Amino acid sequence: MEATIYNQKGTSAGKIKLPESIFGVPWNADLVHEVVRLMNSNSRTNVAHTKTRGDVSGGGKKPWKQKGTGRARHGSSRSPIWVGGGVAHGPRNDKNFSRKINKQVKIKALFTVLSRKFKDGQIIFVDSIDFKTPKSKDAQTVISALAGIKGFEKLSTKKVNAAVIALDNKSDSVTKSFRNFGNVSVEEFRNINPVSILNATYLIISNPDAALKNLSAKIS
Repeated sequence: MEATIYNQKGTSAGKIKLPESIFGVPWNADLVHEVVRLMNSNSRTNVAHTKTRGDVSGGGKKPWKQKGTGRARHGSSRSPIWVGGGVAHGPRNDKNFSRKINKQVKIKALFTVLSRKFKDGQIIFVDSIDFKTPKSKDAQTVISALAGIKGFEKLSTKKVNAAVIALDNKSDSVTKSFRNFGNVSVEEFRNINPVSILNATYLIISNPDAALKNLSAKIS
């Protein structure tokens, strides 16, 4: 398997051999769905919280006597059927949504997604993406140049989740340069996962040689 490597100007800069064990894995929808579901569950922020009848104030005194009033019997105004009372079966922020994901299963899902992206022609290999100083204009130039490659025209027109740029190492100048672009995100390659790749149309891999070493290390 071979792929073309481009430079920041969008012109061909050579070829790279890709291992079939990473970019030639057959699609497995059930595996990817399960891993994505578990990852989304693990990243879930538990905010919604309701008070039960034990959390609301008041209700220490019986509203009225048990018999003789003609009204229904009640023991406390904190009952869920009272206005201002507790909530029955409501969401609680102490619920744990985290789930365990087997490491090998997560890696297999990552390779499956990479293989599908490569098969669909949605991965761009760039020899290097680097800026001396943070500048959005330079970032726009790179995006426009890569969008000139056949099959990647939507890179400059898609307003949301156009691409995720995977860098071999952390670069503040690159990260800050793309910070004003709402349709492009920047991550270190070692941190990419099935969710981050699937959330964007294109995957731009900088320094593919280092990226392949990183992926190969996951197998061993």
